[in-house]
This record gives sequence, structure tokens and C-alpha cells, in this order.
Amino acid sequence: MDWQAYLTELSKDKLGIVVLPIFILAILIEVYLARHEQKQLYKGKDTLVSLSMLVFAVIVEFFPKLLAFIAFVFLHEISPLAEIVQRQWWAWLLLFFLDDFSYYWFHRLNHEVRLLWAGHVVHHSSEYLNFGTALRQGVGERLHKYLFWLWLPLLGFDPLMMFTMIGINLFYQFWVHTEMVQKLPTWFEAVFNTPSHHRVHHASNIRYLDCNHAGVLIIWDKIFGTFSEEKDFDQPIYGLTKNISSYNPLYVASHEYQSIWRDVRRAPNWSDKLKYIFYAPGWSHDGEDRRAKVLRKKQALEGQ
Repeated sequence: MDWQAYLTELSKDKLGIVVLPIFILAILIEVYLARHEQKQLYKGKDTLVSLSMLVFAVIVEFFPKLLAFIAFVFLHEISPLAEIVQRQWWAWLLLFFLDDFSYYWFHRLNHEVRLLWAGHVVHHSSEYLNFGTALRQGVGERLHKYLFWLWLPLLGFDPLMMFTMIGINLFYQFWVHTEMVQKLPTWFEAVFNTPSHHRVHHASNIRYLDCNHAGVLIIWDKIFGTFSEEKDFDQPIYGLTKNISSYNPLYVASHEYQSIWRDVRRAPNWSDKLKYIFYAPGWSHDGEDRRAKVLRKKQALEGQ
């Protein structure tokens, strides 16, 4: 298969194009409802940055996605399960769980490895949570994203099937970026990612840092110890632990890479330089350790 053939096959993945008008309509409806209820859920400049990040992400993702597609094709062709796993109903169901599992670890490590966080932090840089924020995609994370899905074609799932499921997962996630929906029925909250769970994920409160990495199913957070429930007495405060004040799209997309570079340059030895790259955000060789797990442990000892 040559490059043109790969591009032709990849062009069949049209879900993103189909759902974009739905997302824009949802944003307009949310803006209208927020104004009607006199809620300050949007800020013009902030939303423009979110839309700019979406454009940047689409551009940056093109070649990594193409290379991932080629890798998926190769791995699928050598899979001993390729003839068994076709597009049966049970294969789609199994892929749903495996894709969501892959997303959980991709998302979690984006928060726990600073170099990966630099590519994801864009998504958390807004101090608002709304459908516009859902489109504020991490730019740098597009470069490494598909590495977390490389194991699935080896299990016999074909590339287009995988990209369709990845798209479905992201489509679901759009709808959890809102303050307009409070808690859903208990059984639903127990199994699925919801607006309540995702408000926690976008919060900068110590209690909520690096929690609820779910795509569709919240069960992964509960299994692997990263779940936190939204509490009425601790309302989520959105944004970063140290917010940026710029609305310059280029700065928003690159500020954490710049920060890593400054920290690496001032680190006194190679061990510390590597820690600034691969440890969780907040680690410092000469200051307070402000990694999420450290702050949470300190909060617990203080009895808060």
C-alpha cells in the first residue's frame, strides 16, 4: 500500500467532520441558556483561544495520525487474530472497553509525566468549564497519543474500526464539559464519566488534582485509585494551580514546554534535569514539592 492509498483509507474516517456542526450548535445553545440563567460560563477571548487550539491540534495531528494509521495497518496484518476479529457485534463491544482502557492510561500519564503534561496542559488552561473548553484540545499531545493504542491492532482490530471507536469516545467526552448538568442517576454516576466527575478532573482544588481521567467509563479510576467525587463543600475551581494570563494562542500552546526548558537549564545535575522532564508536574529540586500526590498527602495530614 502506497502513501496515496493510506491517505485514501484514512480519509474514510469522517466522524470528526460530521460531529463538528453538532458541537458548534451545542456551544451556541449553552451560551444562550447560560445568559438566560445569568451564569458566567463563557468569556469571548477564552473561547477564541479554545477554538484556536482546536485548529492547531488538527494541523499538528495530521502526520502523527497518518503514521499511526500506517503502523496500525502493519500490526494488524501480522496479527494472528486478524481473521478472527472482524467487525462482529462482540468485537465492537470488546473494542469499546479496550479503547476506553487505552484512553484512561493515555490521559492519566499526560497528568503524571511532565513532558506529556506540557502537551495536555492546554486543555486545562481555561478557568471556565463549558462545551467550548471541550474543543480546547492539547496540541503537543497529538505527537504521542497513538502510541497508547499500538497494542490493539495486534489483537486483530483493524485501523478504521479503531479510529471510529476513538472518535466515538471523544464524541462522548464533549458532553461532560459543562456546568449546566448536575449529578445524574446514581447507577449512571457509578459506571460512566459524567459532568460531575469531569468537573472534578478540571478543578485545581488539591482534593481533585489528577483525578477522574475517564473517557467514557469511570470504573477505571475506581479500579486504579484515581477517583474523586465532587463535593458540595468544595466547589471545583477551574484552571491550573498557577494560571496563565495570556490569550496568545502560541503562548498557550507552548508555555509549559518553555517552563520545562527553564527548569532543565537551572537544574544542577543530569538526574534533576531528567526529573524535571519525567516526574509529575510540581516537582522541584530546590523548592516545595507541589506534585498532586504530595499536596494531597499534606492536606490529609492537616485534617482538611
